[in-house]
Amino acid sequence: MPTGRRPPAWASPSSFGVLSSLGVSTGRAGPAAVRALGRATAGGGATALAPARARPGTDGSVHLKDLRGRVVVLYFYPRDNTPGCTTEACDFRDAYAGLNDAGVTVLGVSTDSLQSHQKFRAKHQLPFPLLSDEDASVAHAYGVYKEKNMYGKKAWGIERSTFIIDADGVVRKVYRKVRVPGHVADVAEQVQRVRL
Repeated sequence: MPTGRRPPAWASPSSFGVLSSLGVSTGRAGPAAVRALGRATAGGGATALAPARARPGTDGSVHLKDLRGRVVVLYFYPRDNTPGCTTEACDFRDAYAGLNDAGVTVLGVSTDSLQSHQKFRAKHQLPFPLLSDEDASVAHAYGVYKEKNMYGKKAWGIERSTFIIDADGVVRKVYRKVRVPGHVADVAEQVQRVRL
């Protein structure tokens, strides 16, 4: 697991190109959305990925381009079975029926293994897939793999973040350094604006 390791020296910061390779478009987003995404990814050590790279998930491999036509809430979280991550996942679980009925796909991403995700999902009855990003390549691409200082010790890991991606694959809203209380309610409200 990559937690605690520095990003690879060969990582290049071409974030918009990387997002395109993941099936996310930034070309038609308005200036504010592009600036927000740029701030979200700039200096984040984005890694060049192979085009159309899928991520393994608890419901099989997932690629964003296969979800065109649906709004996607892509949320990154540090680790399965930790208090904040469990609360956030359960908040998304509790809001899932309404989001799904509105045509929204929820995907959770962390560097945990698929086996860890399967146990976490079963334990908390999560109705949405969890994607395993063990090499942190997708987290790098979105600029959410950061050096953190925890109890005086520096380590690399995922910074809690959420991206709302519209039905055309355009990033419309970016949440960085997410505080869990009230976050999912705000995401649900923002999703309604994206769908209009």
